[in-house]
Amino acid sequence: MGSRHQSRERALQILFQYDIHGKPGVWLDEFWNECKAADDVKAFAERLVQGVLEHKSELDALIGRYATNWKVSRMQIVDRNILRLGTYELLWLDDVPAKVTVNEAIELAKDFGDEEAAKFVNGILDKVLTAEPRLTEKRADPDKPVWRRAGA
Repeated sequence: MGSRHQSRERALQILFQYDIHGKPGVWLDEFWNECKAADDVKAFAERLVQGVLEHKSELDALIGRYATNWKVSRMQIVDRNILRLGTYELLWLDDVPAKVTVNEAIELAKDFGDEEAAKFVNGILDKVLTAEPRLTEKRADPDKPVWRRAGA
């Protein structure tokens, strides 16, 4: 298992706890004590969590716009946090190709969600990627990160 995949799993687990507890506490220290991780895994997981928490209201509004007949607050906790992670990556992590983000989200849904979660997550992230104007560059060439297309 790749370190970024591990980071995404840890980030999802932490975001799930945030949904339950509402804020960090002893549980976060206990989580990292129980789930030992390499420094790079922990750093990327924390980057993802911080990004999702900073942009949570915008992410939820965007997910809600593309989740036909679904309120974000009524979604399964796991599903909504996978969608938050995926949408955050699509919008704010230019170095991660869209294809990687969507595939990783589907894998998380298969591993942590119910039998319909992968289809649900795939459908909504596909709508976000297809329709969101800010993702035009990622749609243009989903296999290349944005920074490569920009001439870096």
